[in-house]
Amino acid sequence: MKAGAFAYARASSLAEVFELLEQCGGEAKILAGGQSLIAALNMRLAAPAMLIDINGLADLAGIVASGDTVRIGALTRHRSVERSAEIARHLPLLHQAMPSVAHAAIRNRGTFGGSIAFADPAAELPACSVALDATFRIAGKSGERSVPARQFFKGLYETDIQAGEVLLGGEFRALQPGYRSAFLELARRHGDYAIVGVAAHAKFEGARFSDASLAFFGIGAIPVLAVRATAALEGNPYSPDTVAAVQSAVSMDLEPYASGDLYHAAATKLHLARVLAGRVVRALTAA
Repeated sequence: MKAGAFAYARASSLAEVFELLEQCGGEAKILAGGQSLIAALNMRLAAPAMLIDINGLADLAGIVASGDTVRIGALTRHRSVERSAEIARHLPLLHQAMPSVAHAAIRNRGTFGGSIAFADPAAELPACSVALDATFRIAGKSGERSVPARQFFKGLYETDIQAGEVLLGGEFRALQPGYRSAFLELARRHGDYAIVGVAAHAKFEGARFSDASLAFFGIGAIPVLAVRATAALEGNPYSPDTVAAVQSAVSMDLEPYASGDLYHAAATKLHLARVLAGRVVRALTAA
């Protein structure tokens, strides 16, 4: 299929983006990498009156590590995140996740902000952001605001971005001493959408876990923090009993959110989530 008719504007500033969004009254779409949007247009799943191309806004791209904070601009390409030495050093969870984001050709064009704003329930970066308790910067005509990642994702393809607003980027706390990260996902083929996946972050010192977070994706409409599972890790060593407790808790955490898809029943996804929970707890102990 082909996309329906739409107007096109290449913005030269954020102020121009805000003006165009206001003029279109909610009938415009932001074009960054376009890896999800163009497909949606061609399948007539999206029919905006205008595409606002923000690729000329160079200030929205880049990775900056300053003190304990790492900032990733919304227009930063996936490939840049994947190859960044700063990301590998300070945000190893993202570094581990990036090769699982679609295929190389898509990572060359797709953007960090596009993945976050599109909020696909099977996407890797939203779950990583939730696990790392990131903050997203959003701007509109009236100014900027910050929203914690754990409050940003509202529902299926729904976020806290309001009409007339644009995602500027994300802010992450750099890896602290004693903390470990691990990322795992299961897919039918490498590069396919995840059947289920988990982004994990925890402190592991003195052979015991603390301050853990496990964010599952591909299991519900938004990334799901497994609160009971992290409680089962708190203060405990790595052992078969700890793994069993985490896996049991994961079932309770995820069951209210679990939904099947064209290929996998909800029960299958829950089983695979428990399998990944056991594997990721082991992975967190790796030096």
